Amino acid sequence: MDCSTDKISIIVPVYNAEPYIRRCLDSLINQTYRNLEILLINDGSTDNSGKICDEFAKRDSRLKVYHCDNRGVSSARNLGIRNFSGQYIGFVDADDWTERNLFELLHRTAKSSNVPISVSSYFKSTEAKSLPVKNNEKIPKGILSTENMLLYSLKRDSYIGFCGYLWNKLFRADLFQNKSILFDETVSFGEDALFFTQIMLQSNCNGVFINKPLYHYNIVDSSLSNSDPLNNRESVFKVYSEIINLLDESNYKNISIWAKRFYCYLAGMYADIARKNGNNDVLSKMQEEIKLYLSEYVQTNQDFPDRLEWINSFIGN
Repeated sequence: MDCSTDKISIIVPVYNAEPYIRRCLDSLINQTYRNLEILLINDGSTDNSGKICDEFAKRDSRLKVYHCDNRGVSSARNLGIRNFSGQYIGFVDADDWTERNLFELLHRTAKSSNVPISVSSYFKSTEAKSLPVKNNEKIPKGILSTENMLLYSLKRDSYIGFCGYLWNKLFRADLFQNKSILFDETVSFGEDALFFTQIMLQSNCNGVFINKPLYHYNIVDSSLSNSDPLNNRESVFKVYSEIINLLDESNYKNISIWAKRFYCYLAGMYADIARKNGNNDVLSKMQEEIKLYLSEYVQTNQDFPDRLEWINSFIGN
């Protein structure tokens, strides 16, 4: 067990997670790394999630519960950022759970490599099974540059086990610069990728990857990402437009091509849904979004003719 004096603050936004929150909190209070501060942000839950958080806090003094009006996951995480006191910060979603040694290994690896960010792979989990996520291209051992950290977060086909999510990562607290880096509260979907990109570009920091799944990403059909995805499209395009601009302005155009590719893919996905639903207004808008970065999509999918056929089916090429 790592008995370091470093405190890790774990920020957990909670909204109507009653079926899952006990499993999540059990996995956190039973971490092999004991020096934790667990900030539970009850974001206006209308079920018993808030009561369950209070129940766990009475049993374990490392848990702190904040009850607030429902303002979304970005606002909830910001409340956690404004109130953490640790030397490292991790993020966990209330419907997910972790391996018992997640934070021990993330912390140990970051410290031994003297880097501010450590990343692990993860499981895609359902109530029935957990499947480890594996990268299709190998991430080298050792310290990773800023450029590679950005690349691995955006080149999804190759590095799906790295991804731009926050929950499989540990951040040294000084990256937050006196808590001045916050989530965009106007964004309801894709906020992880934007936040990660902003931290990387502001700090120009490096990191390290643990090629071992340690986090369980729970696939929940009723989650925000699965509830009428057309409702999320404005948030998604706002996020990836900003990521593209940030990368281009920082002279990472070789990285932004992968954000442009994903932007075009998302436009195609929404166009597909709109076409199936007979929503011609949305379909027309998505056709225009596709055209913005169609050339980048074609350039990065030369080995996938089926993808090129699919994207062209929406614009009549």
